Order: sequence, then structure tokens, then C-alpha cells
Amino acid sequence: MTGLQIAFLAIAAVTLASAVLVVSSRKIMHAALWLVLALGGIAALFATLEASFFAAVQVMVYIGAIAILIIFSVMLTRRVMEDTGPQNTRYWPAALVVSLGVFGGILFLFLQWPGFSVESRPGLEQGDLLVRFGQALVSPDEFVVPFEVASILLVAAMIGAMIIARDPSRK
Repeated sequence: MTGLQIAFLAIAAVTLASAVLVVSSRKIMHAALWLVLALGGIAALFATLEASFFAAVQVMVYIGAIAILIIFSVMLTRRVMEDTGPQNTRYWPAALVVSLGVFGGILFLFLQWPGFSVESRPGLEQGDLLVRFGQALVSPDEFVVPFEVASILLVAAMIGAMIIARDPSRK
């Protein structure tokens, strides 16, 4: 094993552990912070795979926007979200079995698919693919509209969190 492979496995283990802590934390603020670590681990995995563009997008969009929006929303709505008792259900073992079964089925299908293995195509350099991808992200005919819709959704969620957190005695 090379050092890069060991680093990849270590980062993957930390990312997986933090993802488990996201869904198992009792406090929502702790879950949001574990989510930041999990998303950072994914960015680090992209970096080890030499996908620097995706690593940068992961940091800017997910850590820089979505996770921070979640943390601000939690902080703004803390009084509204009072603890009403246990937050887990008695059916969680069945949900675990179903989710592991779905994961196993998807993994099985991916392993059977001949296009799952990555092969380099002659004539296409990584830089050319990155340039084409960057042009697709800003092209009005391709992905610029979904990005703008996502930004409007994030702004609307932040405004909604501020309205919910507003003190009703102050007008």
C-alpha cells in the first residue's frame, strides 16, 4: 500500500465515523458540527483523488454555504425547537437492516455494471474535461439555472429561520 492509499483510507474512516455521529448525536448543534467534519472529509477524499475542482466546490458550496446555513438556522431557532422527549423510534433496528440491504443492493448493481470501472479515454485530457465542465456550469443552456435555484432556496431558508426566530413581542 502506498502512503496515498493509507491516507485515503484514514480520511474515509474519519468521514464515515463523523457521518455516523451526524445521525446518532442527540443534540442538533453537535450533529451540524459533525456534518461539517463529514463534508470536509469528502473534500479531502476528492483532493486525494486529484479532483481539485470538486474538492473546492465541496468546501465552498457544502461547507461554506449549506453547513453554515444549517448552523445559523439551528442557532436562530433554538428557542422554537424545545426537547419534547426521546428523538428515536423503536423501529430503528428495522430501518438499519433496510438501509444496509439497500446499500448492499446498490453496491451489487454497481459492481455488475461494466461502466463502473474508470478508464482513461484517449484524446481527452483531464484539463479538457475540466474546462468543458466549467463551461457547462456557467452556460445558460446547461447548469446555471439549477445553481441559481439552489441559491434562492438557501436564501429563502435563511429568511424563514430569521422569521421563526423573531421575538413575537417586538414588531
